[in-house]
Amino acid sequence: MTDRRDMEWIHDWVKNSAALIASGDSQANEVYNEWGQTAMPAFPQLSNGDIDNILAYVEQPKPEPKAATGAAGDAGASGGSGGVSTDVILGILVFVLAILLLVLFLVNKTLRNFADASGIVIPEKPKRKPIHKAFVENQFLVLVSAIFVLLAVGYFAYGWMMQVGVDKGYQPIQPIHYSHRIHAGDNQIECKYCHSSARTSKHSGIPSLNVCMNCHKAISEVAPETATEEYSKEFYDKEIAKLYDAAGWDPATRTYSGEEKPVKWVRIHNLPDFAYFNHSQHVTVAGIECQKCHGPIEEMEIVYQNAPLTMGWCVNCHRETNIRIEGNEYYEKIHEELSKKYGVEELTAAQMGGLECGKCHY
Repeated sequence: MTDRRDMEWIHDWVKNSAALIASGDSQANEVYNEWGQTAMPAFPQLSNGDIDNILAYVEQPKPEPKAATGAAGDAGASGGSGGVSTDVILGILVFVLAILLLVLFLVNKTLRNFADASGIVIPEKPKRKPIHKAFVENQFLVLVSAIFVLLAVGYFAYGWMMQVGVDKGYQPIQPIHYSHRIHAGDNQIECKYCHSSARTSKHSGIPSLNVCMNCHKAISEVAPETATEEYSKEFYDKEIAKLYDAAGWDPATRTYSGEEKPVKWVRIHNLPDFAYFNHSQHVTVAGIECQKCHGPIEEMEIVYQNAPLTMGWCVNCHRETNIRIEGNEYYEKIHEELSKKYGVEELTAAQMGGLECGKCHY
């Protein structure tokens, strides 16, 4: 590849082939048409050095296998069978098996000829019962099969019922398209800037339109490079117009009309009412990143539920996550005592009582 293409061109092609094709590059369009206009996925996260390293690895010729010499080489070639090839041994075994089959055939034929000459009638084999009749008449087999079927039905029924209320992958369409990819990803806006109550409250909160307007008073359209093949610049600009309409903002006069409209956001993450979860306990006290539960939110164009949010999922996290002791006087007081009890230096949330029923169901 490096012999046929310029390295700078390869960097641009790997990072974003669609943009290179759209620019009218002759080489890019030639490759695109040659392979049936099949789009190559973009890899913007790769640096030029990463691409160079991948190419160097791919183009590295494989070393020629060294020819075995001496006694060790002969033993290796023979498969470690004292100088006799494995293929030879298998060939001998096949030959012996063929001879045995031939002998059995000749013996059977000789015995039948002897029986005919002696007037001995060879009884015919009884007809076999159909499989279904033999199965029905075998009560033990019927019982075992019935138990197996019941267990299988119970297993799959239990698995299906355990999925009730598990909405992993739920991805509703919102009344106003909000791209976390642009805000949290490209613009690196911190999650807690919009969801500020996550620091101090049980709930993360839904940002008010005033929070949106902090920026969008001055931003009425998106940059062209922000758009994608699926979502155009015009699409994003229309969504910003929806925000202005809901907030009662007139971009022409740069004034509020006072006529606000509620935005009926669709809730995505929803725990059962009998389960208690406190965002501030996890975000502020434990210092857990939002991505731990919500997944790669900075890459999501449309947000979806990344984790199952089941009891087992939460319990496993408590068993695996160490408590952050530094700067927390409450934990510092009991850390020494519990560390001796469990014989560890780091304490997990489970060892601190995170598996007690009353922690989440009180």
